[in-house]
Amino acid sequence: MSQAFLAEIQGSLATITFCRPDKHNALEIGDLEALDSALIGLAGQSDIRTLLLCGQGRSFCAGVDFGAVGGHDWRDNPLERVADRLENMPFPTLCVLQGGVYGGGTDLALACDFRLGARGIRCFIPPAKLGIQYHPHGLKRAVTRLGLGSAKRLFLATETLDDAEMLRCGFLDWLVEPDALTERAQALAATLTGLAPQAVRGMKQSLNEIAGGLFDERAARDRAASSFRTADFQEGRAAMAEKRPPNFSGQ
Repeated sequence: MSQAFLAEIQGSLATITFCRPDKHNALEIGDLEALDSALIGLAGQSDIRTLLLCGQGRSFCAGVDFGAVGGHDWRDNPLERVADRLENMPFPTLCVLQGGVYGGGTDLALACDFRLGARGIRCFIPPAKLGIQYHPHGLKRAVTRLGLGSAKRLFLATETLDDAEMLRCGFLDWLVEPDALTERAQALAATLTGLAPQAVRGMKQSLNEIAGGLFDERAARDRAASSFRTADFQEGRAAMAEKRPPNFSGQ
């Protein structure tokens, strides 16, 4: 396991925490490969219902540590691979931004389904100042999430966005005071893990397909129809009638 992050599982909640605060949680090539393997392992566990992505220190993540890239062939970009993997995790993902998010760290954040930020954070993406071009899937993700205008401000004008602008353009879904961040993250995670997992997974797949222009309507209709034959539907209907919280099994 890379020393750049910690992966933990508590019940149906998985958490990955970047833990190299002295380097703003920048990731080396080996760290990205280890992170990709960790995500593959988590995706294969049917009992996990939510993933939190967090960071330690003053920054969430500064992306790739360019002091350690060596002679890597960037036609195979490990950051792009990890972000794609994160975007396609079968269960909901929540990125908790306790500090600034920079460079490739923004792609990891945008690859998550939801982003919760603390007041005072900021965001910037510096490739144009370094003479390099950002990976294509990251550019596409930024346009899809933020719109073309905001993406161009970040990548071409290299603007730094403050917390209010991150919320306005859709980078953040929620913005809270720093001392409320942990409690709000836990509450959101509890909400996500308490929902019917098959229903959430199926709708996430359809929503991502729609956003990417890859929507398979027939498959989505089949998934929707089959949901009425699940034990979770029976449990949800019973819980509503009995006015109690549902206890979904994922069956």
